[in-house]
Amino acid sequence: MALASTQKKKIIDDFATGKGDTGSPEVQVALLTEKINRLVDHLKKHKKDDHSRRGLVSMVNKRRRLLSFLAKKDEDRYKLVVQKLNLSK
Repeated sequence: MALASTQKKKIIDDFATGKGDTGSPEVQVALLTEKINRLVDHLKKHKKDDHSRRGLVSMVNKRRRLLSFLAKKDEDRYKLVVQKLNLSK
């Protein structure tokens, strides 16, 4: 279920704020969103996989904290990320 390196690189390129940027909140939120979407698909097929569900809740909470941080720091960047990822905020 892990992201392939090519997919990860594409996401980083799309959301990076500068060259070599892999740790900005935008990149982290985008990577977490992709992982969350994959895990949701997995859980639709495997309804009783409670261990993965716990990981999903953890990832959603981490994404929420990152988005909250970004909203406090720079509202414009926050709105751009939410719009690009089609998140309901």
